[in-house]
Amino acid sequence: MRQLLAAAAFLCLAGPAMAEFTLDARYTDADGDMIADIPTDPAKQVDPGTLIFAYTPVEDPAVYAEVWKDFLTHLEAVTGKRVQFFPVDSNAAQIEAMRAGRLHVAGFNTGSNPLAVACAGFRPFAMMAAKDGRYGYEMEIITYPGSGIEKIEDIRGKTLAFTAETSNSGYKAPSALLKAEFGMEPGKDYTPVFSGKHDNSILGVANKDYPAAAIANSVKERMIARGAVKADDFVILYTSETFPTTGYGVAHNLKPELQEKIKEAFFSFKWEGSSLLAEFSKSEPPNETFIPITFKDNWAVIRQIDEVSGVSYTCK
Repeated sequence: MRQLLAAAAFLCLAGPAMAEFTLDARYTDADGDMIADIPTDPAKQVDPGTLIFAYTPVEDPAVYAEVWKDFLTHLEAVTGKRVQFFPVDSNAAQIEAMRAGRLHVAGFNTGSNPLAVACAGFRPFAMMAAKDGRYGYEMEIITYPGSGIEKIEDIRGKTLAFTAETSNSGYKAPSALLKAEFGMEPGKDYTPVFSGKHDNSILGVANKDYPAAAIANSVKERMIARGAVKADDFVILYTSETFPTTGYGVAHNLKPELQEKIKEAFFSFKWEGSSLLAEFSKSEPPNETFIPITFKDNWAVIRQIDEVSGVSYTCK
């Protein structure tokens, strides 16, 4: 297993940066923190009777409705609002739901965070981490034993499964890194397919439906811990540097006092004995608390990957 180059190195190899990150015209950023300001006009602020919460569509939504149950009960207690879990089946659907005002609190995955911030007015403020402050995950390119793929160069002429074009570890980082280090481009040197979710890609490799896939190793580790797959189903060809994981936050136009209550709920949640800890502690490092983050600082490397990949934040 080889380690990928550090972010700065591959960014230099990949070429010049593209357009500067900007928010959609419907949002303002007077304080320069790179996220949408809360509307100053009270008439443009919303105070819904029911808060709609959505977790990133990484795995089976039915499983994660139960995983988040204890936290959502706590969120109800702190905010005094009814909270409803909203299962989403794609990053695009999740972003559109917040942009349209149908989603109030959410966890957007690493790669879709910038688009959610730019196009949906998402205001991220928290991320899962270990108690000692460690956080994040690595992108892995995996295959199965006996696939005939022993190194990255062996993917030439074969199929490589990605998850979705908005995913950092599932598409943007691996495609940028393969181009930077090996001069390999999707559609030219290998055939890209999109599975839709990390668990689909992981199961696809385990079942030998895909010869190789780019995935988030935190998802793979949780699936191994649940018995959905086995560690020896895979051969790891490549491991990246550590990336920030799912960012949690709110829609920009919620009333300021409600936004503060939601933040309070995240940072006051007791993980011990919870359904959240039972699921997310299976990662390495274990996720066992929420820590404060800023989009400007924690997502800088992700925005750089987007820039060299030519990602556009144009909102439709």
